[in-house]
Amino acid sequence: MTRYALNLPVNLKREAEELASRQGISLNQFIMWSVSEKVASLRQTVDDPNFPGITYRRGASGWVTPVIRGTGIRVQTIAVDNQIGLKPEQIAAEYDLDVNQIREAQAFYSAHRAEIDANVHAEQETEEKGD
Repeated sequence: MTRYALNLPVNLKREAEELASRQGISLNQFIMWSVSEKVASLRQTVDDPNFPGITYRRGASGWVTPVIRGTGIRVQTIAVDNQIGLKPEQIAAEYDLDVNQIREAQAFYSAHRAEIDANVHAEQETEEKGD
């Protein structure tokens, strides 16, 4: 995660703080969430042509997230399984998918790591706030 200094007009900052407070999250989480949603929204209209098996879908949380086309399985789920040491064949068996779908999801994650890691981080922070 990198740091970025952000200058906001006073009224916009105040409004963002109020909305974040209503959501029960910090201003930092609110800004990261908002930027993630905007990036996902812009990407939603144009899937990455290098990854035809991956598409963007709005999940139950309202966030737009990349999924394996034709399934509800998020690319971030595959990335996390990979990070804990599962092999593509194991992941494919677990989700009843073709190993090529898993490899494409892993390649998509590599190409879009910042976006997906930001979504994972925002989701983790939201879950921690709920505990």
